[in-house]
Amino acid sequence: MSENNEAPIRIGITHGDYNGIGYEVIIKTFVEHGMLELCTPVVYGLHKAATFYRKQLQVNDWSFFGVHEAEKAAKHHCNLLSINDNELDIQPGNVTQHAGNMAVVALEKATNDLIAGKIDVLVTAPINKHNVQSEKFKFPGHTEFLAEKAGVKDFLMLLVSGNLRVGTVTGHIPIQSVAQTLSTERILSKLRILNQSLLQDFGIRKPRIAVLGLNPHAGDNGLIGQEEKNIILPAIEKAQNEGILALGPYAADGFFGGGSWVKFDAILAMYHDQGLIPFKSIAFHSGVNFTAGLPFIRTSPDHGTGYDIAGKNQADPSSIREAVYLAIDIYRQRKLFREISANPLQQLQKRERER
Repeated sequence: MSENNEAPIRIGITHGDYNGIGYEVIIKTFVEHGMLELCTPVVYGLHKAATFYRKQLQVNDWSFFGVHEAEKAAKHHCNLLSINDNELDIQPGNVTQHAGNMAVVALEKATNDLIAGKIDVLVTAPINKHNVQSEKFKFPGHTEFLAEKAGVKDFLMLLVSGNLRVGTVTGHIPIQSVAQTLSTERILSKLRILNQSLLQDFGIRKPRIAVLGLNPHAGDNGLIGQEEKNIILPAIEKAQNEGILALGPYAADGFFGGGSWVKFDAILAMYHDQGLIPFKSIAFHSGVNFTAGLPFIRTSPDHGTGYDIAGKNQADPSSIREAVYLAIDIYRQRKLFREISANPLQQLQKRERER
């Protein structure tokens, strides 16, 4: 994290599934005093669940600070905005419909506050994609819900850990559907989103993007499939014509196995496991899920609800802590990007004076 003298950024954090590890990793993150110097957290959750997990973790000299509105969040405190005061049956490790319902309520409230400017960024704790489903909520996960709220038709799931950034063209779909879902325009759209995000969200002036092939050996010149020649390469060429420095397609195994990923600012994989298996092998505890292409900032830890270790004081808070760090960094970088874009000469002179 870079030092900054501005007022702490107000971070909204949804509690996720209260029978999972959400509260545990949130508490473990903000019990560290230094975290409250970096930001003002507002947890959208339940007082009873927060108290239950705080006692279970035996955190006796720290507590949440209750608020009714996000804009009244207190600095140097971990604020809790309660979404419901009804009786609660907490069952760590179990899947319940009520936990799913409360995850959705927290997400909706936090997103509305984010759009209204009451919080600056959003960090989402893990949900269960099954128990959140209802007549009101029919989304595969956070990302699709947030995209609809933002009125955005295309977006990019980007896994981030330091200089390792991996995006995927297709998301949570069956492997048998990947090839027929790919198209030159779809890949080109993802490349545009990724390139713009690297510029405005990460401050990279001339991003280098590696594009992976779909088939083993990237098709081996058409011997193991035609997608590279007919779909992926044309997308790369069109991106290059637009000034996007996209290279490939590369065979995924050799690309990661040989360490070529360190030469690029981001990698675009064709499908979920092609990108996420190597990513999590390299950065399992420090990875962050960032949704590129949205008008607001949303990050999330790259792990799930952790039902198997829920309530056992075994959850590692590293990923959600990194999600908080990344949200803050991107918020500041976007602000700087807007300022430079509005008056590039003035901002360059200002930066030179500050050196």
